[in-house]
Amino acid sequence: MYAVLWRVLPGPIWVRIILILILLLAVLAVLATWVYPWIDGMLNSQEATVGGP
Repeated sequence: MYAVLWRVLPGPIWVRIILILILLLAVLAVLATWVYPWIDGMLNSQEATVGGP
């Protein structure tokens, strides 16, 4: 998969590296903004107890 991504990206090596970093930051931003809060809402971690009486 990474080889295909590397071949598809245009430009010299330094442009490809910058594009990959931008894509990685975009994926992380989407995960932190929408995916992780959605999963957190589904898990309902407030009900977890440890060592209850």
